[in-house]
Amino acid sequence: MEENLDLEPAGTDTEPDASADALADAALDSSLAPAAAQGEGYIVLAATPIGNMGDASARLVSWLGNADIVAAEDTRRLHRLVTSLDVTVSGRIVSYHEHNEAAKTPELLAQVQAGKVLLMVTDAGMPSVSDPGFRLVEAAVAAGVRVTVAPGPSAVLTALALSGLPTDRFCFEGFLPRKSGERASRLHDLALEPRTMVFFEAPHRLETMLRALHTAFGPARRGAVCRELTKTYEEVIRKPLSGLLEWAEAAEIRGEIAIVVAGAPASDPGTAEDHVAAVNELMGQGMRMKEAVAVIAHDVHVSKRELYSAVLAARG
Repeated sequence: MEENLDLEPAGTDTEPDASADALADAALDSSLAPAAAQGEGYIVLAATPIGNMGDASARLVSWLGNADIVAAEDTRRLHRLVTSLDVTVSGRIVSYHEHNEAAKTPELLAQVQAGKVLLMVTDAGMPSVSDPGFRLVEAAVAAGVRVTVAPGPSAVLTALALSGLPTDRFCFEGFLPRKSGERASRLHDLALEPRTMVFFEAPHRLETMLRALHTAFGPARRGAVCRELTKTYEEVIRKPLSGLLEWAEAAEIRGEIAIVVAGAPASDPGTAEDHVAAVNELMGQGMRMKEAVAVIAHDVHVSKRELYSAVLAARG
């Protein structure tokens, strides 16, 4: 750790005449008592550090030590986390990840309905945001089961804040499709998105992704690659997409990656020649002509039949 933090759980003192609602809120905000004594099971989504263990909250530490069940995306990563935080997990540890969450969700929900407190953690950041957890929350909401949260580190917001790009309006797009045609279609849908966009990507696919962004959004669109956030070798590269692609082609890239891209500037819909060129660009990325024509016609509000004819005429 880079700094020593007092991670002891807060006390549970309340005023003698406090209301029932205030007592319930105090129980959630302080050290976690055994679920059986509270008489109600619930789910806690707890954010974990995205790199620096000093970012762990006192509430995360308290729930790790007191929850009846800890559902972890990777139990090995959980072991490293609790070792770093010097906390002992007293509850049952359950592996809960994208490959088993469909099967595990009913079982875990039944335990919560029986009065257990379930803590959900992922490898880094907030559960259910590009991580396991959404299926469990969806099922809990449908069943009327209480869900609360211990907020904390977020790679999305950290990257956005460091990017130097507008933060007043933004959207999170997660990981792009791996297949080139699907990726091109998604980026085409986003080409006119006016909000700042945040993406995730694996380091070995970053160059391919930046090339696709460069093609879809143009070389001059501003962007930032944020690597190893909060860690020792944190790095933020701020360049137009052309510069980011050149950097990625030459660099040996490692670590966790978030990419932030500026939203599209206001522009006119273009000429008929522009529309034909846009269709040809999508076809070059793997789309069939009929699909590419439909996408462009929809975006620029022109007749599919007329655009199809124009593309055929241009092809000779």
